[in-house]
Amino acid sequence: MTVIALRPGSIVDLDAVVEVFLGCWRSTYAGRLPDALLASMTDDAAHALWSRALTTPGRQLALAESDEQVYGVVGFEASGEDGWVHSLYVSPSAQGHGVGSTLLSHASDRLQEAGCLRARLWVFADNSPSIAFYARRGWTPDGAERVEEAFGENEIRLSRSWTGTP
Repeated sequence: MTVIALRPGSIVDLDAVVEVFLGCWRSTYAGRLPDALLASMTDDAAHALWSRALTTPGRQLALAESDEQVYGVVGFEASGEDGWVHSLYVSPSAQGHGVGSTLLSHASDRLQEAGCLRARLWVFADNSPSIAFYARRGWTPDGAERVEEAFGENEIRLSRSWTGTP
């Protein structure tokens, strides 16, 4: 893989973002989430989900690409002292090449620059590889759990705090 460049994402990137998302959803989550849940994320459902994400006021998206091919996406939002990483997906073909780390660092840097003292994200409780990925980057469970109606699966919240200035 050649050098990855980051750029802002917008609604014109919908198809590329959905391709990365569905690649993750269908391969990375296989065996970790129920088959019925995996099957429920149709192409149309993914397009609707990401249409909302790409047009939500206050939400920022960054895309990782190489040779005009999108390999990853991160969605994040600053809200006062709190920041949220709403999504982080890397194409299965690019996993293990630093794309996820680059995207997460980018989101973290932007949240710190916006004055956030901490950031949070939700991850499926059964997604141990992602939990380990975040743990290696300083994210830890903070005790909060939820089950979103849309997915029906337990999620845990991970948090990361920063000290000093960005």
